[in-house]
Amino acid sequence: RVVLPPRYLGVMPAYSAADDALTTKLVTFYEHLKDSSVPSHQATVLLFDPSNGTLKAVLDGSVITAKRTAAVSAIATKLLMPPSAEVLCILGAGVQAYSHYDIFTELFTFKEVRIWNRTKEKALKFASSVSGPVQVCSSAQEAVTGADVIVTVTMATAPILFGDWVKPGAHINAVGASRPDWRELDDELMKNSVLFVDSRDAALTESGDVILSGAEIFAELGEVLKGTKPALPEKTTVFKSLGMAVEDTVAAKFVYDAWSAGN
Repeated sequence: RVVLPPRYLGVMPAYSAADDALTTKLVTFYEHLKDSSVPSHQATVLLFDPSNGTLKAVLDGSVITAKRTAAVSAIATKLLMPPSAEVLCILGAGVQAYSHYDIFTELFTFKEVRIWNRTKEKALKFASSVSGPVQVCSSAQEAVTGADVIVTVTMATAPILFGDWVKPGAHINAVGASRPDWRELDDELMKNSVLFVDSRDAALTESGDVILSGAEIFAELGEVLKGTKPALPEKTTVFKSLGMAVEDTVAAKFVYDAWSAGN
């Protein structure tokens, strides 16, 4: 009897009237692949003409997913991080770690960047591959202690970040653990932080961090952007990111328009 790891095919359609864009993203997720050269997540975005349904473009959804996810985390961080943030910590060393590092170091000024990964070799590879200095830490606790901004981009199914490690007033972007029975953050951190999400509906059905902790959602990120809910950067804050199809739509249209302008 052969027991195969979990495998998923997701379909994420969306329409944006403001951008006049209609897309769907097809994404496969194969957990714990033995061939580490193959990403766990692979995606393709199809862009259609909303007026007649014609397929206009097929785009690399893996790149778009990496870039738009990091961009949304950066928006949350701009709103929620402490004003004197100096130390960035990244837990995980996969594709999302690279995209988050790129945009965070472009938009913000950190005096120190730290990384931890279960496999230290991947963390060392990350540190040698990026453009700036990165401190490779031997444990998640070492990486997190004293950090002002923390990004969790792991394949963890049980908590790897604990509340008693986290500096009061820190901001956490929780990007991994996208299944209802998976966790990256423990109950203490979830319950003692102000919780922001990209989508309430998604968080309450897809996020193990939210569902299993019973943490109360304070606001969606969009409510903060619209000014209907405060950001509270003086508090310890968590932004639980699950991703929204409209993010792929806006990003795909942006890429297509830029390509069209160049041709």
